[in-house]
Amino acid sequence: MLLLPLLLAACAQTPEVTAPAPTATTAATNPAPQTGTELLSRYHWQLTNAIDSNGTHIDALFARPDRPVQLDFSPYRITVVNSCNNMGAGYTVRKGHLQIGPMVSTMMACQDPSLAALDDAISQRVRGSVTVNLLARDNAPSLQLVTDSGDTLSFTGVPTAETRYGGPGQIAFLEVAPQSVPCNNPLMPNAQCLLVRERFFDEQGLASGAPGPWQPLNQTIEGYTHTPGIRNVVRVKRFTLKNPPADGPATAYVLDLIVESEKVGQ
Repeated sequence: MLLLPLLLAACAQTPEVTAPAPTATTAATNPAPQTGTELLSRYHWQLTNAIDSNGTHIDALFARPDRPVQLDFSPYRITVVNSCNNMGAGYTVRKGHLQIGPMVSTMMACQDPSLAALDDAISQRVRGSVTVNLLARDNAPSLQLVTDSGDTLSFTGVPTAETRYGGPGQIAFLEVAPQSVPCNNPLMPNAQCLLVRERFFDEQGLASGAPGPWQPLNQTIEGYTHTPGIRNVVRVKRFTLKNPPADGPATAYVLDLIVESEKVGQ
C-alpha cells in the first residue's frame, strides 16, 4: 500500500508573467483575457501535434494514441501526465518564454520500449527555456511550445474540473470497497454503485479519527475506474453543483489521486 503526502508545498515567489498579445479574433471573442499563468492553470493541455525543425512528425511523443501527453500547470509547477513515470518541474513565464527547472521523475522501469522512449522524448523537450504562444479561444484554447532546437509542440486546452464547476472544490478522502453493491439510481434500473466511506488524514498524511459509515455512492467519481476485488483509498475533489438536475446529485466527485490500493482476496 502506498500513502502519499496530502499537500505539495510551494516555496517559489510569484512569477513575472507576460502573456502574448491577443489577436484581433481573440480580442473580439475574449475582451478581457486572463494572464498567462491563470489561463495555463485553468486547462489540461493535451498534445495534438509535434514536429521537429525539419517538419518531421515526432512519433516518440505519441506512444499512447488513446492517452495523449498532457501538461498540467499549478502557479509554480508543471506536471507531465500520461508518461510512463510521474514527471514534474518548477516553472516561471517571463517575456514570452517558459522557464522550466530540473525535471523530477519517479524511477519506475518502463517495460514497453515505446514508453521509455516517450519519457525521454518529453524530458528532452520540456526543459530549460522554451518559447510559449498562448491563444485564448472560447471553446478550445491552444498552447504552442517551441524549443531552442526548433521542435514545435502543439496542445489543446481541456477545462479542468475547477474551471467546469466554477470553484476549487473541497478535498475529501473516500475508501472504496472491493465490490460494488446494488443501489437505487433513478436513471439506472438494477444499478450497481460503489460502496464508500469517508476517511480522514492529518497534515503529515497519517490516518486520523474514525472512518465514516459505509454507504452506496449513487453517482460516479470522474476519472476513476473501479476494478472488482481492489480496495482503494482515493483523494477526490468534491464540487457543489450550482444548477443540479432535478433527478440528479447536487455534488460532483472528481478523482485527484489514488492514495492506497490493495488487492482483497475473494
